[in-house]
Amino acid sequence: MRRGVANPLRGLQPDAAYVRSVVDSLPGPVVIAGHSYGGSVMTEAADGAANVAALVYIASFNLDVGESTGELAAKFPGAQLGSVLDAVPFPGGTDLYIQQDRFNEIFAGDVAPDVAKLMAATQRPIAANALEDRATKAAWKTIPSWTMVTLGDLAIPADSMRFMAERAGSTTIEIDASHAVTVSQPEAVADFIDTAARSVAG
Repeated sequence: MRRGVANPLRGLQPDAAYVRSVVDSLPGPVVIAGHSYGGSVMTEAADGAANVAALVYIASFNLDVGESTGELAAKFPGAQLGSVLDAVPFPGGTDLYIQQDRFNEIFAGDVAPDVAKLMAATQRPIAANALEDRATKAAWKTIPSWTMVTLGDLAIPADSMRFMAERAGSTTIEIDASHAVTVSQPEAVADFIDTAARSVAG
């Protein structure tokens, strides 16, 4: 069974609680793959889930207890995403959007301009507090993980991904891609997830 889960992007703990509710509804073994902030969410969500066999981080964050997504984004030089975010207030918080005229350059450098333009126009914002929320759990301490490091990433520096992967003892590959690797190289991403799933099958 394959299931895509819509990450609410409202806050680390509520987002993780939602993802965990979906995980708990599935028969095992479950392989969870997350991209970008989705890695932060699945790290929190999967902790203690007996049916989760593997975590797959695709150009994503992998937090330890007490860390925030924003903190790890800035841990190593090279992150440029923060400089191209527009803040739009909503009742009770602030949403962050990537500036549409910088989206292709910063977020999706290896994606065709027409595709990146559509992605920019249809992007879902993330609440600013979600990037500031600190992790209370770290599933990678008990669940095997795989990490895809994207070398042309301007949102999460490759060194940051390497740091997170190394401390997690993650099986790691590096690929010449932007942060939007799921769009620019979907077959490579699918193959990597499949490799992780086969590694824990049975």
